[in-house]
Amino acid sequence: MQRDDDDEAERGALTRRELIRRGGAAGAALVLGGASLALGADAAEAARRAASSARRAVERVPRRALGRTGEQVPILLMGGAMMFDPHFDPKLAEALRWGVDYFDTADCYAGGSSETAIGAFHARAKVRDKLWITSKSDEHEPEGFTRTLERSLRRLRTDHVEMYFLHMLQRPELLSRELKATVERLRKAGKLKHFGFSCHHGNVAELLQHAAKLGWVEAVMFRYNFRNYGDAALNRAIDACVKAGVGLIAMKTQGSSLSFEARWQRFEQRGKWTRQQAVLKAVWADERISAAVSHMDSFEKLRANIAAALDRSKLGAAEHEALERYASATRALACDGCDHHCGAALAAPQAIGDTLRALMYHDVYGEPARARATVARLAATGRPFAGLDLQAATAACPHGLDLQALLGRAAQVLG
Repeated sequence: MQRDDDDEAERGALTRRELIRRGGAAGAALVLGGASLALGADAAEAARRAASSARRAVERVPRRALGRTGEQVPILLMGGAMMFDPHFDPKLAEALRWGVDYFDTADCYAGGSSETAIGAFHARAKVRDKLWITSKSDEHEPEGFTRTLERSLRRLRTDHVEMYFLHMLQRPELLSRELKATVERLRKAGKLKHFGFSCHHGNVAELLQHAAKLGWVEAVMFRYNFRNYGDAALNRAIDACVKAGVGLIAMKTQGSSLSFEARWQRFEQRGKWTRQQAVLKAVWADERISAAVSHMDSFEKLRANIAAALDRSKLGAAEHEALERYASATRALACDGCDHHCGAALAAPQAIGDTLRALMYHDVYGEPARARATVARLAATGRPFAGLDLQAATAACPHGLDLQALLGRAAQVLG
């Protein structure tokens, strides 16, 4: 997210010093908790006692109900699509102490090392009972789903997860009777508590509507950012899920901002919130959304997001107007994954949306290896190259993306 510099502190961003002040003794615990692992047994135990005492007083990120699960989750969730310290990641410790106790991961994140790092963290800190862990399966058929869950449990060093998702679901028919029976069997065995799916391709609204009708999907994590707020079909689908008790989690809320840094740097800051914080505040203003998952790969991002969550004030009209102007200026710069528009205009199938998602991994997440691995998996269905004529596809794009330029760059950096 944004840099935690003095200018932002003056504009109202909560600094580390302010977080420590608001946390009281927990401020010391943020330091002691990580340092205790390098101390002797007596000192480490003293540090743990101090941290335990401090946790009773620290201000916590607000929580909301997650659909009909009967559970309350923090409005800010710790995204796990990144490399963590494999032994003990201090970002996870700091997140937990401020009430960000929902860790989101997947079998494929960081080549599986995300799950193993989260497992190492809770085992060493002895905090498994304080965590909500959600993981995801790239295998969508019942047998593969079961196999992947078993592997996830081993990596996570736990006998269960609070939620298990089908990852990046695109085809609604995969939510089959057979999969439902598998989920129920695994639930009875105590290996998962709740079930749902994640989605971020062009048929998000369709999948949300389908989830609302099924009655056994408990939560959906879906692409939702400031450019989607006025989408009528998406809003109808969100309403249907809320009515059916399906918990909703927003992801990719920043809308691939680093792909067009020059544009977002011109975002007009109104009031005390930076653009990145304003985007999160706008998501949380929608009470239909239980939480937003965030890619917080630095303490600066983590502190800024916690600051935005702790402050109960809402965005003003001027801030909403600035976000709308930003959305208008960037709609033609970010892919919504709606391949049914651009792909239908080509003679041969090309994985346009997925290729641009890989470019996002490269540009936004700073994960070139993951980006190249994603592109490599697309070879069977075709992938765009710089020499491909994409005029017809560009004309079909509802947002007017310059596909020739974007996919040409993808071929250059990922090919």
